[in-house]
Amino acid sequence: MNLRRHSMLPILTLTLMLPLFTGCDKKNENPIFLESSRTVGRAEAPVQNVPNDILSTQRAFSNVSKKVTPSVVNISTVSRKKIIQPFFETNPFFEDFFGAPQARRDKSLGSGFLISNDGFIVTNDHVVRDAESIQVKLSNDKVYDAKVVGGDQKSDIAVIKIDAKDLPAAVLGDSDKLEVGQWAVAIGNPFGLDRTMTVGVISATGRSNMGIETYENFIQTDASINPGNSGGPLLNIYGEVIGINTAIVAAGQGIGFAIPVNMAKPVFSQLIQKGSVSRGYMGVTIQPVTEDLALSFGLKQAKGALVNDVVKGSPADKAGIRQGDVIISFNGKEIKDPSHLQRAVAEAEIGKSSKATLFREGREVELTIALANADTAPKQRQKQRNDANRYDEGEADLLGLIVEDAATDIGGVTVTNVLPDSPAAEAGIKRGDVVVSVNRKRVANTSMYNRVIQQTGRGGSLTILVRRGESSIYFALRIK
Repeated sequence: MNLRRHSMLPILTLTLMLPLFTGCDKKNENPIFLESSRTVGRAEAPVQNVPNDILSTQRAFSNVSKKVTPSVVNISTVSRKKIIQPFFETNPFFEDFFGAPQARRDKSLGSGFLISNDGFIVTNDHVVRDAESIQVKLSNDKVYDAKVVGGDQKSDIAVIKIDAKDLPAAVLGDSDKLEVGQWAVAIGNPFGLDRTMTVGVISATGRSNMGIETYENFIQTDASINPGNSGGPLLNIYGEVIGINTAIVAAGQGIGFAIPVNMAKPVFSQLIQKGSVSRGYMGVTIQPVTEDLALSFGLKQAKGALVNDVVKGSPADKAGIRQGDVIISFNGKEIKDPSHLQRAVAEAEIGKSSKATLFREGREVELTIALANADTAPKQRQKQRNDANRYDEGEADLLGLIVEDAATDIGGVTVTNVLPDSPAAEAGIKRGDVVVSVNRKRVANTSMYNRVIQQTGRGGSLTILVRRGESSIYFALRIK
C-alpha cells in the first residue's frame, strides 16, 4: 500500500499544476497570460504586418550566423610572465635570501577563424604571442591543442594550426570594395561568451596613424567589439570575411577596428608558406604633405609623401628619387599619405619592377624601382641627442631663430635658440636642428642663410629642410 500511495503522489501533483502551465482557470477558462497565435496561443501578435524588408534583413543575419559560426573558433592561451620585483629582491646578492624572481601564469581569451579544412586558423598576433600553450574550441565544443605556425607583430596577424580534418573553412571576401554604411557582422568570444554575434555598419575605411600597429589600414565599425573579440572575423551580409577584429577605443562606444582581409591575405599566406613575412624596401624617409608644404611645392592638393632623405645605395637612390620629391602614386595607386606609401611598398613584390610617380619642380616624373627585401635594409643609427639646456644669446632673425655655422660635412646652420611664439616655433623647429636648405637651395653658412631670409622679407613663405639627428624634415613657414 505504501508503495502505491507514493507512486500516485507525483501523478496527482502534475494534475493539479496543469492549469497553471496552460495559462487558464478551469472554472471560467480565462487566461492568466496571453500567448501568441504564432505559437500555441490564441492572442494576435501586436504587430501583424511586419515589412518584408525587415523580415528579409532578419533572415539574412540569422543565415550569416548559421553559416559562418561553425568556422569561428575560441582561443585560450596560457603565458608565463616574470613578476617585476624591487631592486633589492632582484639583486644577485639578495637572491640567496629571497630566491630568484618569480613568474606568474596569465590566461587570456581570443577568437579566430578557420581558413582551411585541415586546421589552419587566422587570429591576431597579440592573442598568441608568448603563449606557452594554446587551446582551440570549435563550435561543436571539441577542444584541440594548437601550435603557432607564424606571427607578424607589425601587422598583428598570426596563424595557428590544429590537428584536425574536414573542418568548415570561412570564405574570404574583398575588403577593397567596402563602402561606408554597409552592414558589418562580428562573431567572436567577447569576455569569454562563446559565439557572440553583433551587428553594425562600416563606419569608415582606411583608418591609419592610430598608433596601434606599424602597418595600419583599419576598417572602423560600430558592430560591438569587446575584449575577447580579437582575431575573430568581421563579415559582410554574404557571410564573407572582410576583416580581422583587432582593437577598440577604450574611452568610446561603437568604435572598433578590423584589419582588412585583403591586407591580411599576403601576410598569412607567407606565414603558412615560410613562417615569416618579407616586405619591400625603398630606402627613403618621408613625411606628410601639409597645406603649407603643398603650396610651397606647387601641389594642388596636400597629398602624397614628401621625401626628406634618400639612403645612399638604396633602391630609391638607384632609381633616381631625390630629396624634395613628392611621391604621389605607386604601382598605379594614388598615395594619400606616408603610411599609405609604407603599406604599398611593403606589399609590393620584392625584386620586381614597380612604378613610382613623383612631383618634382612643378611636373610629374615617373620612375621604375626594383624594391629590395626590408630584412636587408641598413639599420638606422641611434639619433643624436640635442642639448635642450643650451642657450645662446644673439639677435633672432625674422623666423625667430638664432643660428651659427654648422660643424658638419654638409654645411648649413645650427639652430642655437628658437624664440617662443615665433614662426619657427609654431612650425616645430627645435634647438639643435641644422638648416641645410631654404626654398630647396643649399645654404652653406650663416651668410647665405641670412641673405635668403632677408630677401624673402615679411609676409613671404619659405620651405626649410632641417637635419635632426639622423632624420631630415621639411617645414613650411610664413614670415610675419
